[in-house]
Amino acid sequence: MSDVFFQQLSLSAPHVNLEVGSGSHVQQTAQVMSRFEPVVLERKSDLVLVYGDVNSTVTVTLVYAKLGMRVGYMEAGLRLFDCTMLEEINRLVTDQIADLLSTPSEDGNINLVCERIPAERVYLVGTVMIVTLVRLLPTALERWKDERFRVPGLEVERERYVLATFHRPSNVDDPTMLAEIMVALTDISRQIPLVFPTHPRTRQRRADLNLQPSTFHFHLFDPAGYLDFPAFQCHAVLVITDLDGIQEETSYLGVPCLIVRENTEQPVIVTFGTNQPVGRDMARLRQAAARIQGSNVKPHRIPLLWDGKAGERIAERIASRC
Repeated sequence: MSDVFFQQLSLSAPHVNLEVGSGSHVQQTAQVMSRFEPVVLERKSDLVLVYGDVNSTVTVTLVYAKLGMRVGYMEAGLRLFDCTMLEEINRLVTDQIADLLSTPSEDGNINLVCERIPAERVYLVGTVMIVTLVRLLPTALERWKDERFRVPGLEVERERYVLATFHRPSNVDDPTMLAEIMVALTDISRQIPLVFPTHPRTRQRRADLNLQPSTFHFHLFDPAGYLDFPAFQCHAVLVITDLDGIQEETSYLGVPCLIVRENTEQPVIVTFGTNQPVGRDMARLRQAAARIQGSNVKPHRIPLLWDGKAGERIAERIASRC
C-alpha cells in the first residue's frame, strides 16, 4: 500500500529500504535494528526524526541513542495509559530517550512533565498529520469532481453516506469482534448508505470468515488513495473508524467520528474535536450513529495549533538547537 503515498504526495523514492516485512513485534524490532545500524554508521546524520508509535519508531530511536546520536520525536507525549497496547510501550521508551520532543497537544506536555522529562526537551507544535491534509485538501476536493471518481453502485455526490474503515488487530484479528462489527455496519447501512474502503488485512480476515454484507447499500471496495480519502471524509455524514490519523483529520474537517476503541491517546479529539469513543460496544455504536444521522452533533472546535504549520515549528526548533 505504500506506493500510493509516494505517488500522490509527490515524494521521491526512499534512498534506503530496510525491507523488513511482517512478523512478530520482537522479530520486526530485531530486524530493523540490525539492518538500520549500518545505514546510520555510513551516513552519520546529525539528527534522526521519528514519528508515530510503530515498531520502527522505537527501534530507530534505540539505534541512534546507543550510537550516541540525537533523536527528534515528532509526536511525543501521547498516552493510552494501557501497557497492554504495544504502541504504548513504543511511545514510553521513545519519549524517554529522544532529545527533542515535539508534542501535538497540551496533554502531551502534561504527560511528559508528569514523567519527569526535562521541560527544555519539550515543545508544543501541533499535529504534523494536519500539515499534509491542509496542503493537499484542495487537490483532493478537485479530484472528487472527476467523473471517474465513483464508488460502484453509489453516487456519492448525490447521497448522504457513512464512511467506515478498520485495521487495528484488536478489531479485525478477533473473529468474534469482526463479525459483530460487520453486523453493526450492515444494520447502519439499512438506514443510510455505508462506504467501506477495506484495508488488505481486514479484507483477508473478512474473507476467511466469509463475512459478506447482506444489504445493497453496504459498499465494500479496495483501499482509497491518500488524495481520495480526505474527500470521502469531507462529504460523509459520519465516519466510523479505529485509525488514529482519521480521528485527527475528522476533528480538523468538522466531520463527526465514532471511535471503535476502548481508549484514545489523543483526548483533545474528544474534548475539543468531533470524535466520540464507543468502545467495542456495538449497541452503543448503533445508538450513536442514529443520533448523529438525526443531526444530534456535539459542539466542537479545532484543537490548539492544528493549523497545518507544525512542520514549520519543528524545523525552527531544530535549527535553533543545532
